[in-house]
Amino acid sequence: MTVSPAFGLIIVGDEILSGKRADKHLSKVIELLGARGLALAWAEYVGDDPARITAVLKRAFAGGDVVFSTGGIGATPDDHTRQCAAAALGVPLALHPEAEALIRERMQDTAREQGVPYEPDRPDNVHRLNMGVFPAGAAIIPNPYNKIPGFSVGDVHFLPGFPVMAWPMIEWVLDTRYAHLARPAGVSERSVIVFGAMEASLTPLMQAVERDHPGVKVFSLPSVDHPQYGRHIELGVKGDTTRLDAAYAQLRTGLDGFGARIGPELVR
Repeated sequence: MTVSPAFGLIIVGDEILSGKRADKHLSKVIELLGARGLALAWAEYVGDDPARITAVLKRAFAGGDVVFSTGGIGATPDDHTRQCAAAALGVPLALHPEAEALIRERMQDTAREQGVPYEPDRPDNVHRLNMGVFPAGAAIIPNPYNKIPGFSVGDVHFLPGFPVMAWPMIEWVLDTRYAHLARPAGVSERSVIVFGAMEASLTPLMQAVERDHPGVKVFSLPSVDHPQYGRHIELGVKGDTTRLDAAYAQLRTGLDGFGARIGPELVR
């Protein structure tokens, strides 16, 4: 069985960690992946610290996952992601010719909108070209909002921190690079509420279901004060939709031997 790559998300920015801005990327990426029958395997937050960003990106480049990194690709002093990506890869930074053309096009559009002449050698316009300085060998990700591109190196994809830009760019990457991984939308989780059982006693059953059904994960979500069910465990399976029914059937059959009281079933 061919194993599909996992998907990861890196969210860069002091403003998220300080609480100045609330992160919106995590829930949206989960939504975008879910619409294509895919799932997010992990996410990581990191502040605007070059050493930490470089370390996170080294792991991303070496890990073999499909990774989206949002934030820090601008050209202000607190933007470090482009430089850190190059450092993590051990390659130089270079002005990408396609990115340069798109940035110049954007500057011309802006001048036209403002009714002023386009001055390519004006210091602020020259500085804006830094937004197209990427690690050598990078490919651009088009930005439909303002033409300032993101970039990809292998399966690691770098996007602006602004949701209005990042989200359509993520969709473009998914539908251009990874359309072959998309699966039909359908049931991706089945679970049941279990009363009067302990997680430790259910563990062998959970291990057996995962062993017998590759591509399916078993999850156990205990609660002690749920407003509807009180103390209980939500026990279920998620993953490969073609294997889900058989895995769930084995889980339910196994529960019969525990003498636990079974509550409602949940389907997501």
